[in-house]
Amino acid sequence: MWTAENRARYERGGLRYPSDLTDEEWALIAPGIPPGKRGGNKRTVDLREVVNGLMFILSTRCRWRAIPKDLPPRSTLHGYFDLWSWDGTLERIHHALYVACRERAGREASLSAAIIDSQSVKSAEKGVYDPHGYDAGKKIKGKKRHILVDTQGLLMHALVHAADIQDRDGGVLVMSSLFGLYPFLLKLYADGGYQGAKFQQAMRSILKQLDVEIVKRSDQARRFVVLPKRWIVERTFAWLSRCAGSPRIGNVSIARHSPSSRSPRSASCSINSAIPKLLPGQTLSAPNGAQARASSHLIALE
Repeated sequence: MWTAENRARYERGGLRYPSDLTDEEWALIAPGIPPGKRGGNKRTVDLREVVNGLMFILSTRCRWRAIPKDLPPRSTLHGYFDLWSWDGTLERIHHALYVACRERAGREASLSAAIIDSQSVKSAEKGVYDPHGYDAGKKIKGKKRHILVDTQGLLMHALVHAADIQDRDGGVLVMSSLFGLYPFLLKLYADGGYQGAKFQQAMRSILKQLDVEIVKRSDQARRFVVLPKRWIVERTFAWLSRCAGSPRIGNVSIARHSPSSRSPRSASCSINSAIPKLLPGQTLSAPNGAQARASSHLIALE
């Protein structure tokens, strides 16, 4: 909800570009960026400008070659993005902001309930590094964004894979790649695409205490109905699409050159999850101040 207080906080008119970080946002992100390596010359690159450059790509969806001259060159931006994706910097920054958001909202840092869902979208490019699939249900050739969110709608984890992978199989990939990050997770809400003994058995093997609840749409409902818990993850998808400016998945050049993109079938989490999480997303009007804005900004570059 917009108020006189948070409207001023989200105002971007005084910045060089609306996508630039404010001083408050940079103060939250800067501690998570590792210092330069010991030895050799001192680092001369302004890391705040590097983040601003990556945010500009996110907000405008421009090509790397079209980056303005007053931002670092594309080779510098791509190099730091590649490095931070590979060494886990983006994941660590996102997790720190995520924990801060939950604590500011009066919740425990480690959550106990989550919602999982997927979204099929068209892909912008083809190739061995950017495999396509066909979602027969949605009649879309491209990719699936598979995300896990908490009950506030904040992103916990994400994978991007070919659209022909079924929801229940993609859900297993998402949950198995958490690697113990949320050990106190007790409840998982999902739609009918995740029902079945195979998915339930896989969840028990990953987290023994996890209870999967399938939230189904009533057979008698003929119009749009807001379903409990499921509307939260749908809102997050809307945030992603709004923040990214386009529902398509592109930037295959990033995946092609990253050391983490080894799998041609399933996009690496550190690429396709870290990219969406990189930039503090100015489109989210979350109530948790700069932490929420910075965390959400780290949600939209694919």
